[in-house]
Amino acid sequence: MAIVETTSGRVEGRETPTHQTFLGIPFAASPVGARRFAPPAPPPPWTGVRPAVEPGHACPQGESLLPGMAPGSQGEDCLSLNVYTPSADRGRRPVMVWLHGGGFVGGSGTQALYDASRLAVRGDVVVVTVNYRLGALGFLAPVAAGLDLPGAADNVGMLDQVAALRWVRENIAAFGGDPAKVTIFGESAGGMSVTTLLAMPAARGLFRRAIAQSGAAQGTCSLTDATRVTNLLLAELGITRATVAKLRDLQAEEIVAAQTKVALKLTGDVFLPWAPVVDPVNLPVAPSEAIASGAAKDVPLLTGTTLDEWRLFTFLTPKHRELDEAGLVKRVARRLEAIGRGDAAEMIAVYRNGRAAAPPWQLFDAIESDRHFRIPAIRLAESQCAHQPHTYMYLFTWPSPAAGGLLGACHAIELPFVFGTLDAPHMAGFSGSGQRAEQLSQAVMDTWLRFASGDADAHDGLTHWQPYEAERRCTVVLDAESSVARDPQPAERAAWAGIP
Repeated sequence: MAIVETTSGRVEGRETPTHQTFLGIPFAASPVGARRFAPPAPPPPWTGVRPAVEPGHACPQGESLLPGMAPGSQGEDCLSLNVYTPSADRGRRPVMVWLHGGGFVGGSGTQALYDASRLAVRGDVVVVTVNYRLGALGFLAPVAAGLDLPGAADNVGMLDQVAALRWVRENIAAFGGDPAKVTIFGESAGGMSVTTLLAMPAARGLFRRAIAQSGAAQGTCSLTDATRVTNLLLAELGITRATVAKLRDLQAEEIVAAQTKVALKLTGDVFLPWAPVVDPVNLPVAPSEAIASGAAKDVPLLTGTTLDEWRLFTFLTPKHRELDEAGLVKRVARRLEAIGRGDAAEMIAVYRNGRAAAPPWQLFDAIESDRHFRIPAIRLAESQCAHQPHTYMYLFTWPSPAAGGLLGACHAIELPFVFGTLDAPHMAGFSGSGQRAEQLSQAVMDTWLRFASGDADAHDGLTHWQPYEAERRCTVVLDAESSVARDPQPAERAAWAGIP
């Protein structure tokens, strides 16, 4: 067993011949009772040696519908992290801090596919995975909505992430990491968290590099939407503004059930009901605006998406694949009308030109994949590369073998390749297996690791991958045979010009 001294007390983790793991270390006090909806407070110190061999609780959430994505045990006492290190020997290794996805309502840092042991060993790095508050517990906007809830703040889920990064700065040297070489990385809501942290004043100086996977600067809620969501939650719980203090007396499960009903009511209207909100204290400027103005100019960035992101979200709706041409036009028109720009027929024609044999449902999924993920990632890269020369972009095109290939290279397909966990429960059926899959995983891990180590321009077998810039738009295409492309799918990218 390995024992490490932290600022709160000693922890004892597990030791193997290749690495050490420390699970469930609290980085903040339990956010219960009066601390519910409040910014995270320092963890209380302990005496003796605290076991760190079991993961902490995931934030309370609904049931996961995806095989192999169970978050583990749940509880409101959820502010803990896990450390994977080759050795707690003060070796000054690069550090990678993982922020999990799940739409800001689900997931945890200890899901099986996030076991970071192989990543840590392969790259001789220290990897930290974080749990943070989710849903209404983490992203209710009591201040924006004008609620009289003493001590409450907006964006406490993001403040949890900042607290975890502060813990890393203060403690990671004892685990063999270098606090001056921290890379934050995350996928989906985790990727959106990464870009939100790029814009948060409280996070400045806590990390040096950033990787945003399938999540860019689009994941914030306006003050209007945040207030609307908050009012709907109160109504669902039968709470008035006069009785708002009852929010701290309810069981967490009651709040989760109510937030799920609110999200269902807003389907197709608000993309992420529970998400960071632009607020004058913690997030004074929207991430897209802050990054465009150079707020993260000193932070090298790697960002990208999968090719068929949206297929994960439509796969469980069989009738979706019965979509006809009229239905396609109607759906695309409805979405473009919601943002006040664009012509549905013209947009569909552009996508059909590049996918002549694709049925209507695949064209719709391609358009939605770009609308929600690839175009925001491109715009993030465009904004960042204007200030930071070490800005890189990827496109992950390896398809899932599931359901005869219907999922394509869907949302989240790259995750087990990043962590080297293709053998995690249910992953083989989702992401594939075998020699070619293992080789791709090794290539993806090495790319992420080189970026985190600061050797961003070195890529074995990808010698032509250069930083992203608006003229050439150099993008690495990650697949069984990876390659470098300049401005992949340019007509489809250009079709979104001027559309917010």
